Amino acid sequence: MSEGRKPYSEMSTEELEALEKKLKAEYKKMQGMGLELNMSRGKPCVEQLDLSMGMMDVLSSESDLRCEDGTDCRNYGVLGGIPEARELIGDMMEVPYDHLIIYGNSSLNVMYDQISRSYSHGVMGSTPWCKLDKVKFLCVVPGYDRHFRITEYFGIENVPVPMLETGPDMDMVEELVAGDESIKGIWCVPKYSNPTGNSYSDETVRRFARLRPAAKDFRIYWDNAYTIHHLYDHDQDHLIEILAECKRAGNPDLVYKFASTSKVCFPGSGVAAMAASLNNLEDIRRQLKVQTIGHDKVNQLRHVRFFHDIHGMVEHMRKHADILRPKFEAVEEILDEELSGLGIAKWTKPKGGYFISFDTMEGCAKEVVRKCAKAGVVLTPAGATWPGGVDPHDTNIRIAPSFPPLNDLKTATRLLSLATKYAACQKLLEERRAAGPAEVQ
Repeated sequence: MSEGRKPYSEMSTEELEALEKKLKAEYKKMQGMGLELNMSRGKPCVEQLDLSMGMMDVLSSESDLRCEDGTDCRNYGVLGGIPEARELIGDMMEVPYDHLIIYGNSSLNVMYDQISRSYSHGVMGSTPWCKLDKVKFLCVVPGYDRHFRITEYFGIENVPVPMLETGPDMDMVEELVAGDESIKGIWCVPKYSNPTGNSYSDETVRRFARLRPAAKDFRIYWDNAYTIHHLYDHDQDHLIEILAECKRAGNPDLVYKFASTSKVCFPGSGVAAMAASLNNLEDIRRQLKVQTIGHDKVNQLRHVRFFHDIHGMVEHMRKHADILRPKFEAVEEILDEELSGLGIAKWTKPKGGYFISFDTMEGCAKEVVRKCAKAGVVLTPAGATWPGGVDPHDTNIRIAPSFPPLNDLKTATRLLSLATKYAACQKLLEERRAAGPAEVQ
């Protein structure tokens, strides 16, 4: 339980010193529990993976492996994906089937390829980025670390843009892209965003579609990873569909949209897809047909035979929600119980996705992660949600509730709460002691 509801900043130095002693004893007790828990990545748990085991049975050596148009899925060909898989994934992504290409198992790989293609060969006839003096990319923060690593790998300068409750700070986005031709794109997770769980508002999506970038090869990298990943049946976030909105705004080529079934079925064996305008897809296919003759059509067929259609996929995701929902609610309940009213932390309460964004008091996140690790709980490194792994405020920690069993998750969250209180108490005492006797109450 929280030590009352008095904010730490309002406590006297004497009160803080007594609290520090108490928290230290509680922390040592938790250290002695021998915990070995990992909450560092948003991985589905075993129970979630078990939901898709039937996928292993829909095809056998006796199965007809021809798709609806007669194509034999065992053989070469069909660069963009088999028709029924394009229809299924198109419905999941809310785009027409002819506006997408189905790839292999990883949407991150598709995004990497798109950056690499732009870097080496340019975008629809524009100068390849490798021949430019400076290339920049906007990064919504806190955001997805693996996005940032892709552009960092190519030597692209990542420029942070704050994430608000309604999405990125669009005033800043509009000003930056309109005034700087070296800015070539922006990373976005628009629905149940990683890590905040917030979804972009209608106004934010419309403003994205109406951007007027200085660079004609600017693209929005719209990673809709959690498009059908709701926690609740009736309380769900919904997005305006970005491709259609861009077309309405007269900017049909402005966006690349990505998604996959990684957290729908098996993360290592899903299918990924990219949707875009027909002009963009024509440009991409020119390179893609050099890179591959076609992706795994047998796996595409397996998905169709297992889910049948989007309705089957939605019902499947309800089963995921039944597993995930108690975990998210347990984390939120413990954080409320332990930390609300103390003025030392805040956190999001998402309606879907895989993460909760947790902010400590400024300057405490690394210490909280360190204390948790020393007591046996591994969290995502503090700073990982910022480009270069450097959070200038040292506040943000990404909580990934999905993988641990519920009881382990509760224990880990209580340790996180304790470490947050302990680190905040120490920080305040350090600041007061550094300020001198006048600050000692």
